[in-house]
Amino acid sequence: MKKLTALILVLMLALSCCAFAESGDITLDVIICQYGPNTNDWFLGTGMNGTNFVDKFEAENPGIKLNLQVVSWNDVYTEVSTRISNNNAPDILNIDVFANYAAEGLLLPVKDYCPEELFNDFFPSFIEQSVVDGTCWAVPDLASARALYVNTDILDEVGIEVPTTWAELEDACQAIVDFYGGDVYPWGVDMTTDEGQAAFSYYVWNNDGGFVDADGNVALNSDKNVEAIEFAIGLVNKGFTNPNPATQTRYDLQDMFGAGKLAMVIAPNQLPSYLKDKNYEVNFATAALPVNEGATPGATGVMDRVMAFKDDSYPDQAARNEAIGKFLTFFYAPENYVGWVSMEGFLPAVNSSVAALVESDPSFEAWLNVLDSCKFYPTALDNWDAIKQGVIEVEQSALTGGDVKTLLDDLQAKIAG
Repeated sequence: MKKLTALILVLMLALSCCAFAESGDITLDVIICQYGPNTNDWFLGTGMNGTNFVDKFEAENPGIKLNLQVVSWNDVYTEVSTRISNNNAPDILNIDVFANYAAEGLLLPVKDYCPEELFNDFFPSFIEQSVVDGTCWAVPDLASARALYVNTDILDEVGIEVPTTWAELEDACQAIVDFYGGDVYPWGVDMTTDEGQAAFSYYVWNNDGGFVDADGNVALNSDKNVEAIEFAIGLVNKGFTNPNPATQTRYDLQDMFGAGKLAMVIAPNQLPSYLKDKNYEVNFATAALPVNEGATPGATGVMDRVMAFKDDSYPDQAARNEAIGKFLTFFYAPENYVGWVSMEGFLPAVNSSVAALVESDPSFEAWLNVLDSCKFYPTALDNWDAIKQGVIEVEQSALTGGDVKTLLDDLQAKIAG
């Protein structure tokens, strides 16, 4: 009887273990940013050849479940901060910043979860942007480069060339105003909370200024920066731009450009895809951003990241790290990643996808060459988020009459602390 009882107990234990194995799947909380009209459908709908990322991943990775949210860029910072405050940080986060999370001890080093073969597939110049004191804290998600797009029909009708310097830009804007009156805005400016830091870079980098100096020290109030932002605000005050740069995002500008209401706009390489998706028909050409006389041109590169947060409460850290690694391996597999990058018109972060992307769209090759000369935001600084928000506030205050030099001096003092 005792042997029978013991056997029953063993069988019950075995069954309970099996039940636990079936119900004890690892669930990864994932936040993905909303890149465009296709993002939600690709991850959660049917945009991935009739299925979606979550369903396909779970089918190919039994034992791992994804609780995946797609969050707009306007909301993601608040969403993540709230979750961190509630001790409920996501397992995997896609966002542009990382250094503040790393400085607070919230992130896992990439080496803990990213398979070596995948890590070696990333472009080294991209990986370098997420290294602090020799430790890599995030991997690149995707990239984009910014260029000047011009409506060739408008420029031809007015009889002007694509401007290459700031002086030529002002002359071109004046000519467009004289020709069209208020029917066409010559130049697009986005100084919103969505893209204001990009606007800052367009002007300061093309005046030999920047967020930091040659030694990597924050230098927001340099003479070159003051001159650059005064020039940008001057374009607005002279009536050369869209009327509301503090509230009109780059998507608003892209819509104006597609509708023929904006002659020139700085936009990422995915603008052609955006125009096509929205059924705009406009003849355009791309060019380098205008620079101040004598300055070295500086293309703006933007790179977002994927990172993993610590969860010390998880009972099996090795299993969790392995699951995160499987997520990354699946995401960056060419058969998945190429469709994602090309659908939203971005540039790849891994070498393994380059050939397929160039084959499907030869224009990718030119943009890949542009990336070699791009400057990136100094996101490895643990106060980058404060710098980013600070320059946007400076621009918006300057738009309402604030003195650029005073505003940048005050920001520099605040950041340098």
